[in-house]
Amino acid sequence: MAQESFSDLGRVEAIAKLYEGTGYKPFESSWFETGAKSVVSSNSRTFLEGIDFDLTYFPLKHLGYKCVTAVTGELYSEFSHPRTMDVRLGISAKLDFSHIKEVWEGIVTAAREHGYKKVSLDLVPSPNGLAVSISSMGETSLLTAKRRPAAKSMDLICISDNIGAAFLGFQVLEREKRAFEQSGDAKAQPDLEEYKNLVGAYLKPQISPNIIGQMEEAEIIPSYGYLVTRGLADTIKRLVRDSGLGAKVYVDKLPFAGKSFDLGKELNIDPMSAALNGGEDYRLLFTIPIGKHDKFRHDFQTFDIIGHLAKPEVGAALVTPDGVELPMKAQGWK
Repeated sequence: MAQESFSDLGRVEAIAKLYEGTGYKPFESSWFETGAKSVVSSNSRTFLEGIDFDLTYFPLKHLGYKCVTAVTGELYSEFSHPRTMDVRLGISAKLDFSHIKEVWEGIVTAAREHGYKKVSLDLVPSPNGLAVSISSMGETSLLTAKRRPAAKSMDLICISDNIGAAFLGFQVLEREKRAFEQSGDAKAQPDLEEYKNLVGAYLKPQISPNIIGQMEEAEIIPSYGYLVTRGLADTIKRLVRDSGLGAKVYVDKLPFAGKSFDLGKELNIDPMSAALNGGEDYRLLFTIPIGKHDKFRHDFQTFDIIGHLAKPEVGAALVTPDGVELPMKAQGWK
């Protein structure tokens, strides 16, 4: 079968073909009715080749999936259900239809998982590699929005999975890329089996599409929510800023993926530093009322309780196993 190219298809026909078999319709406006009984949230992100991803080792399908996970996770952090998504792909001359088809397959796979009703797509030229821009809209019922409690001291700080793994996985890929370039062997393939879970945390982070519905059903509404993407320290400092309260995070409560400390020793990287400032984890962090502790512990065992809100004068503090409180520092903050 002859390979299809943009020069043969043209932009409009290429978009139409990409939609075939997806269940979504091309050239459809991304709107939805709320009936004035809900609150609408929106989020957008742009991912640039050479800055946000490296196609030397990033599978195109995984890239599309990860981009959708990023914007959807932001909706979930706002306790919002995904509804519509707008996608713009900036395409350089080195990429053809088959490459973009792989990116789109990843986007559609994630969109289906997270229940998006409509997904629009446009293709535009890019002078410098691939660019992926995604805007998403979500919906929270007005009743749920009104039931969101005010944050209080001793609210639980909970995170949806291990942290620091993505940064360590990224470092493995960068190391293997350097080894590949130095070898000069175009057929050389790295052996990533030992650290596949860490590499996977970077290449294809996943968030449960059922999390918001499950929390609503359990009548557990968080006071604050965030998607951890720039390290835990950055997220905790945002929480302190937004809530006007302090926060204590306990070192011995932080969840780490298996092999994190083995790989950290191998790369001379402290897994704690990777967790606090490494980024790319794509974990949900919620603050849960202390009165919901037992039910949350029982119903949401994939979450770890890593700390709690505190009096404002505490600031953002990291508590060591022997009780010493250290001020958190994060990139981008004074």
